[in-house]
Amino acid sequence: MPAPLRIAVLECDTPPEKSNAKYGGYVGVFTTLLKASAKALNEPTKLDPENGLHISRFDVVTAQTYPDLEDFDAVLLTGSKHNSFEDHAWILKLVEFTQKALAHPRVKLLGICFGHQIIGRALGVEVGRNSAGWEIAVCDVDLTQKGREIFGVDKLKIQQMHRDIVYTYPRDVTSLGSSPRCEVQGMYKEGKFITVQGHPEFSGDIMTEILELRAAAGVFDKEQAEDALNRAEKEHDGVRIGIAFLRFLLE
Repeated sequence: MPAPLRIAVLECDTPPEKSNAKYGGYVGVFTTLLKASAKALNEPTKLDPENGLHISRFDVVTAQTYPDLEDFDAVLLTGSKHNSFEDHAWILKLVEFTQKALAHPRVKLLGICFGHQIIGRALGVEVGRNSAGWEIAVCDVDLTQKGREIFGVDKLKIQQMHRDIVYTYPRDVTSLGSSPRCEVQGMYKEGKFITVQGHPEFSGDIMTEILELRAAAGVFDKEQAEDALNRAEKEHDGVRIGIAFLRFLLE
């Protein structure tokens, strides 16, 4: 039986109320995605689809707890409503830990949205507000040659919920894709990390809850919200991305 993958999920936020109750935090959201991806991968000699994932949660915002890197194979940085470019103490601590993980000879990283931006920041490139504004609900990402190789399609459909971006690619990092609103949609370094700006872990119900809450708070105007809600339940490539993550971790 293959050894299980030991994944530390760094929770950088808490899902909205209904989704939090349903999934049990973002660790539950990612566990749902990765277990579905392990089954779809269907390579039991490499990864047991039932027992091959040992996923642990670490609250890096409030408790500010972190894993011992020697006990894990991978670190996953989640999305967040917080701004990756700010200098709050917990964010600076997260950037410092990410730099430590990047320097580790064995541990691999997965970065999602805010986590993607934190990895970019840890590598020394600027992150901040996107002058093109929000990118929300299911959108297309045009893949590079490496992106097509990793994900197995020419174009990704992925849930988006961001107005912050990584402005440029760090040195010696390979581009995975872009969209009309965001040039840096994914980053890759062989044997070290994969990141995506979108949210492969978001189901339609999670996206709908976030959109409705933010529309009610005035974050999105009526036209933006209606357009996004019409795309929130569209089919997307979340499991395909999850499979690519697992293959990368198994390399």
